Amino acid sequence: MPPLKRKRDYARLIILLAGALPLILGTIFTVIDAHHTVRQQQVSAAKTLLSQAEKMSDSGWDMITSLRKYHYQPCNQIEDKLQLAGTLSAYFRAIGKLKDDRVACSSAYGLNPGSLKEMIMRDPPVTGRAWWSLSIAGTAGVPNRPAVIFVRQLPDGEGFWAVIDGQYLMDFMEAIGESRSYQLSMRFNDGAPISVGKVETVKNRFFDAQTYQTTSLRYPISVNIVAPGSELARAWRQVLFVFLPMAAIFSILLMILTANWLQRRISWRDEIRRAINGRQFTVHYQPVYNDQLQRCSGAEALMRWTLPNGTVIRPDIFISAAEAEGMIVPLTRHLIELIAEDVQDWEVEPGFHLAINVAAEHLQHPEFVSDMLQFVEKVKHQQFVITLELTERSLIKDGDAVARKLDALREVGIKVAIDDFGTGHCSLSYLMTFSLDYLKIDRGFINAIESLGGETPVLDAIINLSFKLRLQVLGEGVETPLQLLYLQQRGVVFIQGYYYAQPMSNSALKIWLKEKGPLPIHVEDHDASELHPS
Repeated sequence: MPPLKRKRDYARLIILLAGALPLILGTIFTVIDAHHTVRQQQVSAAKTLLSQAEKMSDSGWDMITSLRKYHYQPCNQIEDKLQLAGTLSAYFRAIGKLKDDRVACSSAYGLNPGSLKEMIMRDPPVTGRAWWSLSIAGTAGVPNRPAVIFVRQLPDGEGFWAVIDGQYLMDFMEAIGESRSYQLSMRFNDGAPISVGKVETVKNRFFDAQTYQTTSLRYPISVNIVAPGSELARAWRQVLFVFLPMAAIFSILLMILTANWLQRRISWRDEIRRAINGRQFTVHYQPVYNDQLQRCSGAEALMRWTLPNGTVIRPDIFISAAEAEGMIVPLTRHLIELIAEDVQDWEVEPGFHLAINVAAEHLQHPEFVSDMLQFVEKVKHQQFVITLELTERSLIKDGDAVARKLDALREVGIKVAIDDFGTGHCSLSYLMTFSLDYLKIDRGFINAIESLGGETPVLDAIINLSFKLRLQVLGEGVETPLQLLYLQQRGVVFIQGYYYAQPMSNSALKIWLKEKGPLPIHVEDHDASELHPS
């Protein structure tokens, strides 16, 4: 598979991955959010359940406290009072007195109903404390329904107890957990669990049950809440339906941005590299007219790109692409190599100007000076005056380093020109800071010359400023006799544009130089008196 095609296949894969990324991240996010949502629901349910259990515990211990008034009173004297208190008080299954490990009296079963162990159907806990509570699976009278017993044992062997029916807690737990299919469980100390809810028998393929445990800060009560996988799945679907449209939009946008980035990152870089290796680039040369010598005295080198199928890529497109893709330095080096090949057999007089456009990135490259010195060495037999044309933005970054490079090149005879002056962001002080030789007036100012009677104060100011700074002036983009006359009357020596000559291939230029290079421009008849030289 060709390297470029392989990279394009990789690019398609990257685009697909970019589109999938928001969906994948969104899915992960929604799963995390679903877990968080269910956890918050469990925390809220546990707080509510513990609050109710604490209220019932408060009632239990309040009942124990109220029974203390029957201390030292025989059971046969308080039997009716116990029955009345047990009947009128909410939650309570039975209340009574203890004598050591036996139930002395009960509001439900009268006198001497049996031992404490028999009543709660298990051994009493060994807590080492006079106060204790315990959840139990049932009592002797109601063995199949859980309850909670509260006990206060006194130093003289007597004690008091109260049993709260667990049904109250179970009803409350079912009300909390039924809508979400929770399995809830509560324990007092290490007693029997009071549980509601069914254990999930069918496991969810993608979500496991989520368990939450907590304890009361006031009493030894623990709560365990199990949210089934189906509840997590339901919460996830709710979040997903909200997030999915946004994720889809982000996915499409990211695919578009990635495709655009890869198109420039891969296609242009590889195409330019292939074009260099395949010698698809050529150089065209546009002659420059010297108004003092009345003949052609130089030419500007302009790179052109023609694909194998004959398609021509515009310079502004491939140069911008090369700058964006970090290929402008290799491209400029290729340009001067092509120029060095072309000019070997030119028949020009010594001092012929050869202008080369230099990109800002190449100017700031560490090997820029050596690149240009090598080029000078290759074409030294022609005795050219080599002119480097720089844009204004080339001077803005690393100004001191750029100035040193330009000074070094000027010492070996290379000239420096500012191209398209007036269209960039360069301060006028740069014209004094840097060692310059030529100033090229942008074609936009030349086009402002519209009629014989027109005036262009900005153009005139640029020309006057150049003369005061002792810079040679070149007007580019000259396309009409009127523009030529205007520049001639204002002392502009160098003229470049379609009116004089169009850019042409190397072979065409060599013929043109022999036939038309020595000839002056024949200006069409115009009433030059209407022009007002500055």
